[in-house]
Amino acid sequence: MTTVVEPDLLRDLTPRAVAALVRHYGHLEDCEDAVQEALAAAIKQWPVDGVPDNPRGWLITVASRRLIEQWRRDSARERREQRILRFPDLAPTVEVTPDLDDSLPLLLMCCHPELARPAQVSLTLRAVGGLTTAEIARGLLLPEATVAQRISRAKRRLQEIGARFETPSTSDEWAARLSPVLEVLYLIFNEGSTASAGDQITRPDLSGEAIRLTRQLHGQVDHGEVAGLLALMLLTDARRPARTDSAGELVALAEQDRRLWRTDAIADGTRILRAALARHRIGPLQLQAAIAALHSEAASTAATDWPQILALYDHLLALAPSPMAMLSRVVAMAQVRGPQSALIELDAVADVPGLVGHYRIDAVRAHLAELAGEREAARVLYLRAAQNSLSRPEQRHLLRQAQRLG
Repeated sequence: MTTVVEPDLLRDLTPRAVAALVRHYGHLEDCEDAVQEALAAAIKQWPVDGVPDNPRGWLITVASRRLIEQWRRDSARERREQRILRFPDLAPTVEVTPDLDDSLPLLLMCCHPELARPAQVSLTLRAVGGLTTAEIARGLLLPEATVAQRISRAKRRLQEIGARFETPSTSDEWAARLSPVLEVLYLIFNEGSTASAGDQITRPDLSGEAIRLTRQLHGQVDHGEVAGLLALMLLTDARRPARTDSAGELVALAEQDRRLWRTDAIADGTRILRAALARHRIGPLQLQAAIAALHSEAASTAATDWPQILALYDHLLALAPSPMAMLSRVVAMAQVRGPQSALIELDAVADVPGLVGHYRIDAVRAHLAELAGEREAARVLYLRAAQNSLSRPEQRHLLRQAQRLG
């Protein structure tokens, strides 16, 4: 049933929402813009979901989120401009417009065909994503010294060939750049979605920047995997409000309040994915987006279509095997075939390069042991996983799991 939203209600709420934001944040013009964005979301969402019990509070919450995300994007852009200053020989040769700022040309330049694929990825994560060498090394599952050497050599090579800011003008040029660009955007988003180290659970400045750049790319290139990546980012980022509790601690997917998931991002991601699947040959990023969509449409972990998710992981690993996809498939297998079958499969992948010694092996093994009723073994494994994780919020989460079983 569609709810009718009275225009007078929105007109009355607008000045009060703006006033509340200005009292808290200042910056009148920014607050007005954020409230307008929140109103646009309300006009779409309220007729479907119903007017919330506290419409003013809803508008203020959504507008605050938009405001903070905009400031984070501005801050990321300022940092990026400072990084560009450290590349004096790589001056822009394309006009920077509101629709296409310097980020995408810089990204494409760092993925120049003259660079080897590993160098493309490492340099772009550093110059565009703003990740530290240590963060890049963790994301690529490589030694930090190896990554540092790649970045240094890539800079020298770009200067030697006189590389410039430019967007590809032919389909062949796009094809030569697209694969590493997608890989880089994927890695930047992952680091923003789940920070690999430090005190933060997420880094919205990174994930927001990755989404922004992928939207730009999607607007310029009609490609199934570009659409698949954008859909995956939106569907994953939609869960961010539920990933922390009131104390700021990490909340596992099974325990999240799904009412907090952003329905606008889920709808946008699902729409983009469906259009891509209808028009393009399916690829690994579209498959990952399809898995995220199945999670998004389920009312709970128990109601999730796990057999379909397991089948999608099988298809994904046939197209593009990766260590983390193998590990995620083990988790899905536990839901379909039980923890004992999943433990056997986990033993088979634990020696895969990139997973050897990784704390997530212990974390998944602990989860499976708990499902199998082996509480003490699970407790010990949770403790060991916590010791090896570099993310302090994840360490605390794993320690809470161990304490719960103790």
